Amino acid sequence: MKQVILNLKTGATILEEIPDPVVKPGYILIKTHRSLISVGTERMLVEFSRYNLINKARQQPEKVKQVLDKIKSDGLFPTIETIFRRLDEPMPLGYCNAGEVIAVGKNVDGIKIGDRVASNGHHAEIVCVPKNLVAKIPEHVNYDAASCAIIGAVALHGIRLTQPQLGETVVVIGLGLVGLITCDLLRSNGCNVIGIDVNNKRLEYAENKNIISLNSNDSNNCFTYINAATNNFGADAVIITASTKSDDVISLAAKCCRKKGKVVLVGVVGLQLNRDDFYKKEISFQVSASYGPGRYDDEYEEKGLDYPYPYVRWTAKRNFEAILQAIEEKRIDVTSLITNTIDLSEVDKVYNDLRNDDVLATIIKYPDNTDRKNIIHFDTKQFSKSAGIIGIIGAGNFTKMTLLPLLTDLHAQIKYIANTDGLDAAVLAKKYRIQNATSDYKNILNDPDVDSVIITTRHETHAQICIDAIHAGKNIFVEKPLCIREDELIQIADTIKENNYTKILAVGFNRRYAPAVQKVKQLIKDSSKTNLIITVNAGLLPNDSWLHDVQTGGGRIIGEACHFIDLAACICNSDIVQVYASYLGNDFSKDTDNVIINLKMKNGAQATVQYFSNGNKSYSKERIEIFNTEKTLIIDNFRKMQGFGFNNFSSSASKQDKGHYNQWKQFIDSVQTGNNSMPALNTIFNSMNATFAVINSMQLNQPVLI
Repeated sequence: MKQVILNLKTGATILEEIPDPVVKPGYILIKTHRSLISVGTERMLVEFSRYNLINKARQQPEKVKQVLDKIKSDGLFPTIETIFRRLDEPMPLGYCNAGEVIAVGKNVDGIKIGDRVASNGHHAEIVCVPKNLVAKIPEHVNYDAASCAIIGAVALHGIRLTQPQLGETVVVIGLGLVGLITCDLLRSNGCNVIGIDVNNKRLEYAENKNIISLNSNDSNNCFTYINAATNNFGADAVIITASTKSDDVISLAAKCCRKKGKVVLVGVVGLQLNRDDFYKKEISFQVSASYGPGRYDDEYEEKGLDYPYPYVRWTAKRNFEAILQAIEEKRIDVTSLITNTIDLSEVDKVYNDLRNDDVLATIIKYPDNTDRKNIIHFDTKQFSKSAGIIGIIGAGNFTKMTLLPLLTDLHAQIKYIANTDGLDAAVLAKKYRIQNATSDYKNILNDPDVDSVIITTRHETHAQICIDAIHAGKNIFVEKPLCIREDELIQIADTIKENNYTKILAVGFNRRYAPAVQKVKQLIKDSSKTNLIITVNAGLLPNDSWLHDVQTGGGRIIGEACHFIDLAACICNSDIVQVYASYLGNDFSKDTDNVIINLKMKNGAQATVQYFSNGNKSYSKERIEIFNTEKTLIIDNFRKMQGFGFNNFSSSASKQDKGHYNQWKQFIDSVQTGNNSMPALNTIFNSMNATFAVINSMQLNQPVLI
């Protein structure tokens, strides 16, 4: 299938051939018939992508601080490398889709194959959309009109925040598609509506719909008219649907508003407020977030948990449904706003002319027949018959930023890359000359040529994919953690036993392969006499990060701190036999990220892992202190190392190296030679059991034996 994507580095819009997405639980697979190009939002993204790096930074000053912090902790060149790789990632365009349901995931009720639906799916021949962002299209609404439903919901949510009353006067600034739909909805609500825009063609569209329209270039005329229409009180509310960098719009809105009136921002404008404009009238100001309650809430969007109807009457989905019903009952007219219809193959023409303000809405028409396949072939290179042909399952940031560049340096033989939506897999396959991109990882497991799989998907999927790969008899490398629940670890162990599995199973505990750690193991002769302190300045993550979610990421201790628990066992050269952990504060939570972990080793050594999120970002992210027989070693962020009390070592410094390259080289060598030099399974299982024991220890407030 084909999908429209944007390259954030170059500004190019590309019609990319990608594998069909796979339907997921709680999701719906839709064959697209129409999608609507949202000129305001998509123009903003395209124009941003065409800026040079300096101008991109000026547009996002908050990101500049993050970059400076990363330079301090990781160094200049790794930071620059990260920036350019992120800019090279594809961005799917579009969020106004109408089509036909072709597959329904588990836990989806009320929608069946063959239903016509509107959704916030991208510009793609097939889209996979969570159930709470999909609404059925009424019988008498065609696909063209239905593709406007999402834009209509944006307008409707802005109106709901305004809370207009029958007979009130509302000014709408910005008479593009969202603005004109806003005007129609307000009039249906019994409001007196005045539209303002700077573009004469858009003013003409408004006049054709019998909307009173004023040109903002003549601000005096705007104020005169609004005052006359409101007995010199001013408008009860102003809804801004314009898209401009200018601060003039927000000032104009305040001046149009009555005392104690309300301004709601739906569009994107400059926000350098003149305090007096708002202060003297005590004007309320609110920003509208997309389609309504549930938007940007993973519980609602990703997990499909609806808000209770009596308490949250109008969610994003219910706003979609309300707009579709209004279209069917002809209370709003969206069809007259469609100014252009193109075939999918012509999209590049539209994106090269997004500055044409005469165009309100462009509909993309999709072919009736879509060439459906979940594997796309990109390269015909031949592989050697020796062992070591790899399939990568997962195409997220870790794969893009770390895994593929290093595997390329190692000349690894990669036959497949997979991810469920197909897009990232296809883009990376082209970039790194990988032979196949697929949306179904079972294609990799079923290929007898592939003897090794690398799993880099989200944490909650690791266990099941690992179990499937064991059944398929593949060598397996799982990015940490191996799994996120103790019962999953038991399942993996049982599957290994049942299948007499003798292949390599490795986990991405890469710190043990770092040159600095290898140097420690050379210098420390008797590890049983070791006291070890590992301090992790992990940094604060947003509360809604998937890593905090114990069902998805496992929480930061299981998802991230496992690295350092394994590292402690490696440096002490012993299994962990006891864990005692305490957390900051008095309320236990499985997703806590401020923890002190005390580890007792079988050989008598002891270690403390201090995993904190409340430190300053400019401080080193990882600091390791080793005390042993009147000698001390310090590793600072895997860039600097100091030794005290050694005759043959005092200090060293190098480019940051956390061991990824050595780890994958050792894995590939082990596969190709048949001589497995990766850590033994009991070592991996000990590290994971110790990680789960951290949670149990905090919950019980006592030591836990392994």
